[in-house]
Amino acid sequence: MKNTYTTAQEAVKNIKSGDKVFIHSVAAAPQLLIDAMVARSGELNDVEIYHLHTEATAPYVEPQYEGIFRLKSFFVGANVRRATQEHRADYIPVFLSEVPKLMREGIIPIDVALVQISPPDAHGYCSLGVSVDATIAAIEQAKTVIAQVNPQMPRTQGDGCMHVKHFHHLIEHDTPIPEAHIPAITEVERMIGENVASLVEDGATLQMGIGGIPNAVLAALTNHRKLGVHTEMFSDGLIPLIEQGVITNEKKKLNREKTVSSFVMGSKKLYDYIDDNPGVLMMDVAYVNDVANIRKNPKVTAINSAIEIDLTGQVCSDSIGKKHFSGVGGQIDFIRGASYSKGGKPIIAISSTTPKGVSKITPYLKEGAGVVTTRANIQYVVTEYGVANLYGRSLKERTRMLIDIAHPDHRATLEEAAFERFGKI
Repeated sequence: MKNTYTTAQEAVKNIKSGDKVFIHSVAAAPQLLIDAMVARSGELNDVEIYHLHTEATAPYVEPQYEGIFRLKSFFVGANVRRATQEHRADYIPVFLSEVPKLMREGIIPIDVALVQISPPDAHGYCSLGVSVDATIAAIEQAKTVIAQVNPQMPRTQGDGCMHVKHFHHLIEHDTPIPEAHIPAITEVERMIGENVASLVEDGATLQMGIGGIPNAVLAALTNHRKLGVHTEMFSDGLIPLIEQGVITNEKKKLNREKTVSSFVMGSKKLYDYIDDNPGVLMMDVAYVNDVANIRKNPKVTAINSAIEIDLTGQVCSDSIGKKHFSGVGGQIDFIRGASYSKGGKPIIAISSTTPKGVSKITPYLKEGAGVVTTRANIQYVVTEYGVANLYGRSLKERTRMLIDIAHPDHRATLEEAAFERFGKI
């Protein structure tokens, strides 16, 4: 099928009732195409939509579209959280590394992919820009690929560099890429960041996400040397360390001297930084999050977060009790990859309490809570009160260590619960 330039309204006429539609991820979600698809709601029914987290609005999950559109997301982002919790949308628990496999092996066949790309260059090559992740698999497998062509999309190197022939319908639309600006680091985040940084060795390969704690960790690494990056995503906090020569990627065994990621989310400064930057490779998430690839790098230090952790080390990261809040994501991919890496350190970094003062270290996980990282996977847990290395520790030993890094206001209650469960610890 030859690609043609057309309007969004014409292009989305390729979506038929009963189709399975994939939407490009995170900051690359093509809002123009999403709105055009939803505008056809009176002509459609039983359209299944698949995506990871998206920064675009998600009108297809609104109550009036029940029976017309049905979301089955691989990650529950803020824009679809209420709909998922109210059962108007659904969630597929899956390791991020395996999302491409679902499409490539036909477990989830894709009829139409809605994506956003850079304009083709003189040789006809476009870029998936800020988000390669599982989108490349959707493009490979979709019967029809509709692309929003945006001059503001960064041209990134790696797997997302694709010839225009892969996109059947092209729609020109010049629009800013959504930005994420992280608030100033709090005192608690600063303390957590310093505790995590104390575990990071020179020459380590980092994986971390976006938010206050990852930024606090990065801010505390300015005196480190020869760090590398192999991560599913990154944000603005990496740029100063690269510019200061802290991150050089020279000790990595895989993609040496390259910062490797699968998607980015941050400011325009970040998007400008990755534009046509040969030092950054944006790769298929099946490659980035493959445990066999992660473990090849030295001292992989994987820094992830959680909603709550029980006294035996079970980590809930995707739900608040029965309510789905986010997703499995790549946490286990990197927890396992770091644990296999020579000198690697898998880390769960959390504040000791929620903003409402509820302890995140709990006697038991809430009813219905999802165990993302099992008690057998857990190694380091870090709060503002210290570091607990649970690896090789018994249930009683890890209970004692977790209580010691819990908020002081909750330690007595945790002690009582621990005694009731395990006796003297």
